[in-house]
Amino acid sequence: MERLFITKAENMGNLTVSLTFSDNTVRTVDIGGFIRRHPHPQYNKYLDPRKFSRFTIDNGNIVWGKNSDMIFPVEHLYAGTL
Repeated sequence: MERLFITKAENMGNLTVSLTFSDNTVRTVDIGGFIRRHPHPQYNKYLDPRKFSRFTIDNGNIVWGKNSDMIFPVEHLYAGTL
């Protein structure tokens, strides 16, 4: 199996993102649900929609923060299981 990576990420509002993967699969993932279930100061700041929307794609993954404050395994994002 080829390496799976994110090629596009779009903020869908309500702390969800639409992710396009290297095999052209598109998934909508509720990141806010994860943050609420796993409260931590490093994650909680991303409950603010303005901060949440400042993600980037780095090396094929969606990342929040300058030091990768929040990042998830691509396989989990692909499966929609955070």
